[in-house]
Amino acid sequence: MQNNFFCNNPYINIYENPSNNSKISSQIIYGEKFKVLRKIKNFFKIRASYDRYHGYIKIKKFKKKIKTTHKVKVLKTRILKSNKFLPFSSEIEILKKKKNYVMFEKNKWIKARDINPINQNNKNILKILKLFLNCKYKWGGKTYDGIDCSALIQLFYKFNNKFFPRDTVDQVKFKKGVKIKKFKLGDIIYWKGHVAICINSKKLIHAYGPKKKVLVMDINKTISLIKKTADLEVKKVFRI
Repeated sequence: MQNNFFCNNPYINIYENPSNNSKISSQIIYGEKFKVLRKIKNFFKIRASYDRYHGYIKIKKFKKKIKTTHKVKVLKTRILKSNKFLPFSSEIEILKKKKNYVMFEKNKWIKARDINPINQNNKNILKILKLFLNCKYKWGGKTYDGIDCSALIQLFYKFNNKFFPRDTVDQVKFKKGVKIKKFKLGDIIYWKGHVAICINSKKLIHAYGPKKKVLVMDINKTISLIKKTADLEVKKVFRI
């Protein structure tokens, strides 16, 4: 039985349970490989290949093979002659090139300038994270259409072809913490259930639920605000 597939939708929700009423826990985006573990009614239980994340997706017709060659480097790239977009870090196979466009599926084209070769990294933290500025906060989201705090950090690592866990509870254990006298670009700050990343010594960026979007805030004021509103202390800080 073929049980390895690739996502061929811009993105697909992963649910906590095999039910239409279940909460969304994460998403898989175009080109992501996953394994079907079993079928339950109208859902597949899957395990994502990149981060081994488990959950349930609605049964659709998926691709059995994509030889991924390139990845989307912008927040979203429009699929020509449609109202659909491929999100940042989508992985595609170039089937044909024509002028300034590439075809990744039959009669589906995107701008060539919106992609990079799959193995090309971009360690410019600011450039990547600022793509998501003002995107709405969405629990379980990973795209321009909504993103959560841990996905914002994970996508930086994923785009640079490195593994990083999906949820804050696992991310905070992944690296050894450092003692901070002065924050700097690339410092990742963890609270219980939340994460933000410093963009300089005074400012951080995060997908912040109370503000319902991705935004830049003052580091010390954010630490004080989270202590005041949620009674949470900083658990750990480590560097990208």
